[in-house]
Amino acid sequence: MQHLDKIVKLHKLLKSRHTSISGPEIEKELECSKATRQRVIADLRDRLNAPLVCDRSAGGYYYDRDDPRHPFELPGIWLSAEELQALIACQHLLGNLAPGLLRNEIGQLRDHLEKLLTRSPGVKSPQLGRIKILSQAYRSRNDELFLTLVQALFNQRQLHIQYHARSDDKTSERPVSPQNLVLYKDNWYLDAYCHQRNEPRTFALDRIKSATINGQPAYLLEPDSLQQHFGSSYGIFAGTPKHTAILNFSAKAGRWVADETWHSRQQFEWLTDGRYQLRIPFNRHEELLMDVLKYGAEVEVVEPEFLRELVRDQAERMLARYR
Repeated sequence: MQHLDKIVKLHKLLKSRHTSISGPEIEKELECSKATRQRVIADLRDRLNAPLVCDRSAGGYYYDRDDPRHPFELPGIWLSAEELQALIACQHLLGNLAPGLLRNEIGQLRDHLEKLLTRSPGVKSPQLGRIKILSQAYRSRNDELFLTLVQALFNQRQLHIQYHARSDDKTSERPVSPQNLVLYKDNWYLDAYCHQRNEPRTFALDRIKSATINGQPAYLLEPDSLQQHFGSSYGIFAGTPKHTAILNFSAKAGRWVADETWHSRQQFEWLTDGRYQLRIPFNRHEELLMDVLKYGAEVEVVEPEFLRELVRDQAERMLARYR
């Protein structure tokens, strides 16, 4: 239900008044438009069954004290399916935190989340142990390092990091300006502006060996530039898309893939022969290649040719191992 805070505020207004309140007054109190005010009133009256009356001759809206539903109280807090999933995910994340300086505060926050879950309609007590969130390929994390990164991010300060890259197995030191912290496939990444390379880069937190705040103000990219660089290509690899992958999935695999979102700008269609075609923009191929290989013979890379060659090469090397 939208505008929950405004519904609660309007209920309190009507409950505490013995006189009617006009529409413009409600809009002023709720700091909302006329359209929002009308939706809030409709939700309160029609969906929550409040004894709300509109009487222009009496000056506006009021609770009918002669109605058998009076005195009316809101039925706790309502959670949408998305909100319920978000709370459960938050509870899961908090449960994975190692004990530290914020142990008491984290415990209190978890208690508050569980209380919110109990207020979901029809839920007497949340049996969170019956909900499983399985983490796959979860990598170790340094909680003290994580707090340092959060401090630098929130305070908009530069970091000096020591980073060990898996790609070349080398360690480097560089100043960076944090832009975002990203949880992707159960692992954390730092989107940052690298002052050594003079370009935005993404760093896996488990590969950051040390990080210190150097006190210099962070160089912050514009939100549109951030989205263009970090959100336009496939997966965790950033950069402006240079290629479009065309993938044809078998009819069987397509029944699963058709319900998935691989990329916010993906395009798709069902082909006349029953196969499912997916088009995905990408910059670097590494992650996309791994995801394509998971489907084995159930997918064919149509374009680009270099990605098709990479899949063919991997398939031939796999076959050689099993001969």
